[in-house]
Amino acid sequence: MKLSYAASSLFLAVSSSVSAFTIHHTNTITNVHRHAFAISSHHRRRPNRSLSPLQMSDAVETTTATTEKKGETFEFQAEVGRVMDIIINSLYSDKDIFLRELVSNAADACDKKRFLSVTADDESGVDTSPPEIRIKADVENQVIVIEDSGVGMTRDELINNLGRIAQSGTKNFMEALGEGSADVNLIGQFGVGFYSAYLIADKVEVITKSMQAGSPQLRWESDSGSSFTISDATDADPIEGSGTRLILHVKDDAMQYLESGKLEELLNRYSEFIEFPISLWKESTEYEKVPDEEANKDLAEGEEPKMKTVPVTKSEFTPMNTQKPIWLRPPKEVTEEEYKEFYKAAFRASYDEPQKWTHFKLEGQVECKALLYIPGMLPFELSKDMFDEDSRNIRLYVKRVFINDKFEDIMPRWLKFIKGVVDSDDLPLNVSREILQKSKVLNIINKRLVRKSLDMFRELAEDEDSSKYIMFWNNFGKYLKVGVIEDDKNKSELVPLLRFFSSKSGEEYTSFDKYIEGMPEGQKSIYYVTGEGRKNAMLQPVIEKLTSRGYEVLLMTEPLDEITIEAIRDYKDFKIVDATKEGLDLEDDAETKKEKEELTEKYRDICEYLEVELKGLVQKVTVSTLLTDSPAALVQGAYGVSPTMQRYMKAQSVASGGIGNLGSMNQAVLEINPKHPIVKDLEKMIEKDKESDETRTFAMLMYDVASMTGGYEVADAGAFAKRVMSLMTIKAKDDVAGDEVAAEQTDTKSDDDKDDKPVEPEVVA
Repeated sequence: MKLSYAASSLFLAVSSSVSAFTIHHTNTITNVHRHAFAISSHHRRRPNRSLSPLQMSDAVETTTATTEKKGETFEFQAEVGRVMDIIINSLYSDKDIFLRELVSNAADACDKKRFLSVTADDESGVDTSPPEIRIKADVENQVIVIEDSGVGMTRDELINNLGRIAQSGTKNFMEALGEGSADVNLIGQFGVGFYSAYLIADKVEVITKSMQAGSPQLRWESDSGSSFTISDATDADPIEGSGTRLILHVKDDAMQYLESGKLEELLNRYSEFIEFPISLWKESTEYEKVPDEEANKDLAEGEEPKMKTVPVTKSEFTPMNTQKPIWLRPPKEVTEEEYKEFYKAAFRASYDEPQKWTHFKLEGQVECKALLYIPGMLPFELSKDMFDEDSRNIRLYVKRVFINDKFEDIMPRWLKFIKGVVDSDDLPLNVSREILQKSKVLNIINKRLVRKSLDMFRELAEDEDSSKYIMFWNNFGKYLKVGVIEDDKNKSELVPLLRFFSSKSGEEYTSFDKYIEGMPEGQKSIYYVTGEGRKNAMLQPVIEKLTSRGYEVLLMTEPLDEITIEAIRDYKDFKIVDATKEGLDLEDDAETKKEKEELTEKYRDICEYLEVELKGLVQKVTVSTLLTDSPAALVQGAYGVSPTMQRYMKAQSVASGGIGNLGSMNQAVLEINPKHPIVKDLEKMIEKDKESDETRTFAMLMYDVASMTGGYEVADAGAFAKRVMSLMTIKAKDDVAGDEVAAEQTDTKSDDDKDDKPVEPEVVA
């Protein structure tokens, strides 16, 4: 707490008989008393020194009281009744948050008591016992009791603070909510946290005793109707020292909150890092060893008595918030083991150890403390859907109070895998604290979180142990690719972190920087090809020519890779070129270009023949000098889509109810290798009889091979099988005919041998 704020609070508290409530207006504090049951205390602003304390007369103007035997009954303001109806029925989307609000307000009361205890005179009679919070569910009486030993309240404070939702602006608040056009973006601007109790209760009692010396114990009660009653609470269990006891009479449809297990779950979710001790009344079973009377009946003297284990059920207050908020401590004071244990406990990741973390504090325009982690493995919920909406990655706290973990704008979605906590008093939330409003503050925090995340990635990439970054990339590389596509502001920082396989890297990854380091002299572009997996990508015919020149080729093996690489276009003055696109220019010399022109003219007839036979399958047929071992290759036009992406788009079309027909997008350009024997054979066949079925089959098979090696699908598998069978049949007939000829020649030769054999003379005795 800053000294100027503390001094102001103390001065104002003394001058108007210390109050337990604070109500904040948009940018100033209209009532400088702190509200032990209002949201406002979670979002402090410096008090305006020119404001005077609220006087009791202000409250009398807006409430009417009637004296009864048991106490005084006050009417709520007309606007307050309508606003309370909105709060109870529509403001909060989740009933669970009632406990978060009430425990947070109790913690504020404890916080003020601690401050006033430090500054109080020893002889003032002010209660200075350590503050704590206790919660107990009474199933039999259908009530939940939340008690704190905080600052407590006087009668005047009960009237002023629990009888009105805000000291000013209530009517405007109600009208704004009704119209849906208000900017209610400050925590506690209207001080409605206490009334969240009515989400699960149809009646609320408040037993309180102020820490001021001689203060009586009072009772405030209301059934959320049009009035509330204040009376002496001498008949209630006495509050030791000072504090406030909330008694919630639970509705019939909220009986689940009477279970200690449910309350424990909510405390662990929302209030595990509250500064003051929180205890929950719960039942536990322990096992004790006691003498076994039956077994010890015949026990001889001197023998050790036999024991048995029996269950013993105990009901007692059990500490809840034993976990310490390490993000509030200086990083130098936190050990590596503490960081790991906090990660496992806070994110329920018992079997995972964080790979890296960063702990920092943001100062200046915005004050914020944060702790970010890179998980050691891909979280289970992200393994099925990389942007799973139910995934909880960043936990937002305000003064140690958990607010939410589903804020979409606090981190970009490509950092969905980063886990961490952010604690800031400056975050603008709506009045129910469940929705984060867009603002300059949020943008500042967002930028810092992204920058710190990128710093962690770079540190892993630069680590001497390269296996660390490989493990990170295998787990989360696809998120960085999405970042390149979606985040233009940070694209330049992400591109050096990308990793791909290449024609030279084998089983290892390579980066753009490593690729450039290995470029031969004269290479002026970075080349890549696409394919499903490394083996299929390496089958691309165009790789032959590039590798023959010593060029390395990056392999884009996933649909996401192609989208990512299209978003980059160049890196460090080098253009990034798809080697499978038509018109690949390797900047050949004039002699090579002249040779290509001559070959194009020479093989014009074969190109025209193929264009006719493959009409509807290819856009055109051209001669290429880039191929070496392949007879032909399919390449896309300048604006074409790779076969991998075509399959992906087709699947998406079918999934959305389409027929998966991409039309002319599937028509590539066929490039032929004029120096290949197959192309030369085809040329001879065309010259001999271009109308024959054999020539057509031969041409189509060459196209089929080019399709498969290029990663395209064979559209008609049956027709392809027939063409292969036809070729096999021709080959088989040729082989059979050859064998028959050889056999006849062998038989003829045998007969000739017989005829030529000399006859031996017969010997006559």
